[in-house]
Amino acid sequence: MTRETMPSQETTFQETPFHEGELAAQRRAGVESLASSAGSFIRDYMPEQHRAFFAQLPFVVVAAGDAQGRPWVTLLEGDEGFIESPDARTLAVAAAPGAQDPLASAIVAGVDVGLLGIELATRRRNRLNGVIRAAGDGLSLEVRQSFGNCPQYIREREWRRVEAAAAPDATVSHRLDSGQRARIAAADTFFIGSLSGSVSDPGSAHDSGSEPSKSRGYDASHRGGEPGFVQVIGDGTLRIPDYAGNNFFNTIGNLIQDPRVGLLFVDFETGGMLQITGRASIDWAPQESQDEGRDPNAKRWIEVSVEQVFDRPAALALRWRREDEAPLRLTVVDKVIESDQITSFYLAGADAGALPPFQAGQHLAVELEIPHQSISNRPRRVGRSYSLSGSPSAGTYRISVKREEKGTASRFLHDGIDIGDRVAARPPAGEFVLPSRQGPLVLVSAGVGITPMLAMLHAVVAEAENEQRPVWFVHATRHGGTHAFQAEVGALISQSRNVTRRVFYSAPRPSDTAGVDYDIQGRVTADQLLALGAGPEASYLLCGPARFLAEISAGLEDRGVDADRIDFETFGPAG
Repeated sequence: MTRETMPSQETTFQETPFHEGELAAQRRAGVESLASSAGSFIRDYMPEQHRAFFAQLPFVVVAAGDAQGRPWVTLLEGDEGFIESPDARTLAVAAAPGAQDPLASAIVAGVDVGLLGIELATRRRNRLNGVIRAAGDGLSLEVRQSFGNCPQYIREREWRRVEAAAAPDATVSHRLDSGQRARIAAADTFFIGSLSGSVSDPGSAHDSGSEPSKSRGYDASHRGGEPGFVQVIGDGTLRIPDYAGNNFFNTIGNLIQDPRVGLLFVDFETGGMLQITGRASIDWAPQESQDEGRDPNAKRWIEVSVEQVFDRPAALALRWRREDEAPLRLTVVDKVIESDQITSFYLAGADAGALPPFQAGQHLAVELEIPHQSISNRPRRVGRSYSLSGSPSAGTYRISVKREEKGTASRFLHDGIDIGDRVAARPPAGEFVLPSRQGPLVLVSAGVGITPMLAMLHAVVAEAENEQRPVWFVHATRHGGTHAFQAEVGALISQSRNVTRRVFYSAPRPSDTAGVDYDIQGRVTADQLLALGAGPEASYLLCGPARFLAEISAGLEDRGVDADRIDFETFGPAG
């Protein structure tokens, strides 16, 4: 994503941060209203959380262009602390592409790059775009955009480092051989780089008063799915599904403007890198061109014609391990309808053993084997992450799932999973948790975004004897029929004098009673949150649809709330 001007650090993007390609993709997908309110997700500096996140990573993914302007994606690694952020607009990376990397001579001062910081073990990721100010044995990057991404489709892996050794020579070709095709067909993760219209300032345009010149920027992004989700068809073309996501359409929008694309497949067991550059086309109507092996969950398809391949075995000192099977075997011990759209599933260990603990706000990644879901005649697991909505001390897990009209997983859970059925899952994870700092706490949710907030409410009420800070529980929904957990929230609040409820109904029914079912008719705004009187030391935790979060977080920042006191988690209709 790019924009044409550089606001000051104290502001977020007030106009749309999307270029014409992204806007065109959003219009075609019917989500164009997002563009008018998503600017607050994208800053021209790194919040403190992003700076700390990058500084503890063992590697970073980089997208840039070679001398011909073709995009490539590479991975830079280093010892602990090899990434530093001396200030909110600067990222220093004590590493550079190796001599056999297609970007070896391309990463120089003045060029635009896209970075992706990703922590596979916890499924956190942040994206960053900027311009190289100094290059050599390391890089100094001036930040132009910084924004977080949701954890959907990230395959969890633990990393380790082996002793660095001289890597074998790279193999360079113009087509994929049989071994490379097999590695791609077995992959569950890859990284993609694309070109976007951006503003570059390789000189000192801002200092001289002249206008910055338009150039080609780069985005780095992640793609994940079950093994086999990337298909290699007869002529060597790669067919990549585009699943439901955050609706920003960064990569798709870039490819509309410029079809050149770079791909990176990492061999996580051996440290090899398979780097590809080529040209992409987009199939916008996969349902109209279904054939054997097509992924039924793909909203669109990206087809990449390969132009050049760099195969670099053992290029990295990092190695990753992933358990192919989800280690937790859970049994559904109860199923409760919470509202017109939301159903809760209570899960216990299938072997009656104690479950791994979780922090309020974390999620559970479940893996479902859904009948009639397959790729190339192979059974396909469908993975989804759902916030844990119950008490961390309950001894069981509870996930509360909104039924999505076209959601493969949510419809299967609602219609096909009953008490006594088994569900596979990975241990609870996630960084969206209660802040360690003291001070008032404002928990704000919309729709099914109530789920992590409910777990947090359980936690703060349980700690009420030792924690006397004031807490506001703010929830927005349409009406009583969509209002989940009303009685549970009421019972929790009655147990603590420190918690105050504010419920907003945007369209109350005649049977809904003001002051009983809800407190305020209308939508939540930043002004209403500030009117609660939590003060400047309060922490605001937000969960809901992207537009809701964008409007609330931007409004709070505009009214003086420090960005580091606002934390949010978004969700999308992945189903």
